[in-house]
Amino acid sequence: MTHIAPQAADTVAVPPPPVSFWQAFVFWLKLGFISFGGPAGQIAIMHQELVEQRRWISERRFLHALNYCMLLPGPEAQQLATYIGWLMHRTRGGVIAGVLFVLPSLFILIGLSWVYIAFGDVPVVAGLFYGIKPAVTAIVIQAAHRIGSRALKNSWLWAIAAASFVAIFALNVPFPLIVLGAAVLGYLGGRFAPTRFSNAGGHGASRAAFGPALIDDETPTPAHARFRWSRLALLLVVGAALWVLPMGVLTALFGWGGTLTQMGWFFTKAALLTFGGAYAVLPYVYQGAVGHYGWLSPTQMIDGLALGETTPGPLIMVVAFVAFVGAYLQQALGGEHLFLAGAVAACLVTWFTFLPSFLFILAGGPLVESTHNVLKFTAPLTAITAAVVGVILNLALFFGYHVLWPKGFSGAFDWVSALIAVSAAIALFRFKRGVIPVLMVCGLAGVLVQLLRLA
Repeated sequence: MTHIAPQAADTVAVPPPPVSFWQAFVFWLKLGFISFGGPAGQIAIMHQELVEQRRWISERRFLHALNYCMLLPGPEAQQLATYIGWLMHRTRGGVIAGVLFVLPSLFILIGLSWVYIAFGDVPVVAGLFYGIKPAVTAIVIQAAHRIGSRALKNSWLWAIAAASFVAIFALNVPFPLIVLGAAVLGYLGGRFAPTRFSNAGGHGASRAAFGPALIDDETPTPAHARFRWSRLALLLVVGAALWVLPMGVLTALFGWGGTLTQMGWFFTKAALLTFGGAYAVLPYVYQGAVGHYGWLSPTQMIDGLALGETTPGPLIMVVAFVAFVGAYLQQALGGEHLFLAGAVAACLVTWFTFLPSFLFILAGGPLVESTHNVLKFTAPLTAITAAVVGVILNLALFFGYHVLWPKGFSGAFDWVSALIAVSAAIALFRFKRGVIPVLMVCGLAGVLVQLLRLA
């Protein structure tokens, strides 16, 4: 999983002063605007800010929380922020931390989605997307390599990855069935071949000392973070109500088959399948949003991922773009309210996508933490992560096909896009450049190509 290599720091003898709720609020708001770089970059930012500089939480407690979040479906960085906010300031602290991690990205994506759908044919905008899409293909390949090098520790896990690739690429098996099959294999493997499915890719505890923290290694677990059956039951009831009420309203207003209702139902299912990060669930989103519902085209799906890569917040926020474009084009609220339909859809889908993440932290945190190192619990997740590698490789081929042969194999090969993709891959793999600089340079290259073609 994501590895953090802390830097040495001078030991400070005095712990920091207590942090008020509003001091934390300001930090979580700032984090929402600077959380670029995918989960690895976002976790690194939190580690630098919370462990090294502010010392709100110790290294060991930070990594313990991170290990827990990585066992869950959903965006791990957002869940980690929620967890730390909850540990510091109870339920309201967790809710605020998690919401502010997502909210700036939602508003930015609503604005960018409207610009895309309304002005996508403007040469400069079209050129930006022309350059960014090949870069996204290289980024997805890098994601497959990064996860694969970490997850595929032996031939058994390689076999699961290969089988998942064949299942989704050649047999068109739905992503949920691939996840279920991998989980069953992992459970059986954990029982009969435990050494093959032990999770050796964790976050080893660091020996670096940053000084005493507000929540230190010896700090007792606060009362609100201890497991109680009554609290678990209450949160499950509240969580169910927060899902049932909006779904009930949508069904009453638009019927079960309405676009907004189906978006809520579909993205609820997607939220429960995000083991391995956003790249793992994107094929499922593609199968549903493009293949089954027809909310947007394959090209628009790639454009949405490109936007998601260039904005702060979790990459899974690409679902806001999918919802905006789908509701806009489907005229979910009528032909005279296109922008409103898109904005409402983006907000609804964000709600249904992230609601499970909050429940996993607030309701399940104290319970699941106790099973963190139990092999029968972690072995299925190890197998699922291996299967995710095959799924992401399929996603990379899907993007590559639509970028390099925009009119299908019967059309011309786009050698300019291929050149941009290869250059992006070299920058990512060979020179270890960040995602944002690569996207910016490729976007500018696309604008230049577009202007030269119009000249």
